[in-house]
Amino acid sequence: MSSFRFMRLILFFDLPTETLEDKRSYRKLRKALLKNGFIMMQESVYCKLLTTPSVENSVKALVRKNRPEKGLVQMLTVTEKQFSKMEFVTGEWTNDVIDTTERTVIL
Repeated sequence: MSSFRFMRLILFFDLPTETLEDKRSYRKLRKALLKNGFIMMQESVYCKLLTTPSVENSVKALVRKNRPEKGLVQMLTVTEKQFSKMEFVTGEWTNDVIDTTERTVIL
């Protein structure tokens, strides 16, 4: 079994929102990202924790499936160690969503 360090998929997008169809495409992508565990880092930048190579492949396939016709969508996978070295020039990381591999069970 090969080892897979935790990774982060960072998704960047710049989409037009001039027409109703453009806005619909934007909402479709954003809704799919949030539904599938992405966290908004800032406007048009989302990230997701990846635990295995198969999760990485399925998440990338999900993004491709929901991609809009127009605009620019980019994906970058980095290690958790690289992600944690991100330098905040202004502001700070806030995380309102639990984004770990830990499970919470409430009985």
